Amino acid sequence: MAPSFRSILSITKKCLNCGGCARSIFGNTRCRNTGDLRSVLMTTAQSPITGLRYIALAMPNFDESLEFYTTLWGLEQVSAGDGVAYLGSPVDPAQYILRLRKAEAKRLDVVGLAAASRAEVDALGQRLSAAGVRIDRAPADLGTPGGGYGLRFFDCEGRLIEVSADVAPRKISGATQRGVPVNLGHVVFNTLTLEATKSFYETHLGLKLTDWLEDFMCFLRCNGAKHHILAIAKGPHVALNHVAYDMGGIDSQMRATGRLVRAGQKIVWGPGRHGAGDNTFSYFKDPAGNVCEFTAEMEGVDEANWKVRRWETKPEMQDQWGTGGLITDGMIPAQFNTPDTGLWTPAPV
Repeated sequence: MAPSFRSILSITKKCLNCGGCARSIFGNTRCRNTGDLRSVLMTTAQSPITGLRYIALAMPNFDESLEFYTTLWGLEQVSAGDGVAYLGSPVDPAQYILRLRKAEAKRLDVVGLAAASRAEVDALGQRLSAAGVRIDRAPADLGTPGGGYGLRFFDCEGRLIEVSADVAPRKISGATQRGVPVNLGHVVFNTLTLEATKSFYETHLGLKLTDWLEDFMCFLRCNGAKHHILAIAKGPHVALNHVAYDMGGIDSQMRATGRLVRAGQKIVWGPGRHGAGDNTFSYFKDPAGNVCEFTAEMEGVDEANWKVRRWETKPEMQDQWGTGGLITDGMIPAQFNTPDTGLWTPAPV
């Protein structure tokens, strides 16, 4: 039975400013800890987000990183500007899934999410503004490859998020290629405020909690059928944990893994199969030290019957196959990454 309007009004959530005090979803109640005046929006049943569109990274070793992601990782350069490269999948018409920018310091520039329509983008912009979320760029036409319409805003820890629609697809040859990424699978953030960051994405973007890894990592999904597009993990500082690229199948993942190994790249963790998400994995590090993952076969979600699970950190739950080695051998220090230097700072592109 659907909740009554009166019962919805009585719901409280963790404050998005401090993550501590609780307050009503509706109304401009002040945060009890920070004194900040900010509306909190109710999560709608239908998220405006349809998936991940792209990840944008600033790289001090731009040329080396570009070579890594094209020659080794399997992406192709589809457009370039002054110190900026847009990379897409050779087998998928999405305009681009990774953007690299030449910079003095490494940072996460933008996380690009997709919405179904311009109307959804406009509505989201209005809701975010009403809630006091810091807007970087109001909804407008985009000047990046494929055009489209989008807005940018900062999440509660200062990451820059873009939501866009109507981005034109790219022409591809249609030839079958194995061992190359098909599209983005998911992104994982390190956070100092797990509950507050989780609540931000649930409340403002309508993402839904799928599973927990004990009490230090949560997995969030959008309207698609996959287990998660975003995971948030407790860490020593705010940083990019890793970016996962969907390979479309295990054979393609293993071919790509072998290509990197033959080129002298060290596997950080894998190959294996996760418990949460049931997806396969092979983790590496790019030249700037960001962890990147080949993945395949992520678990689907039956929205009508799904119940949130809590996974334990037993080795057999972290890697069901037991083939990837222990996560403590190298993955944990690698995924902590270095503190993000771009928080609360607009990206120049």
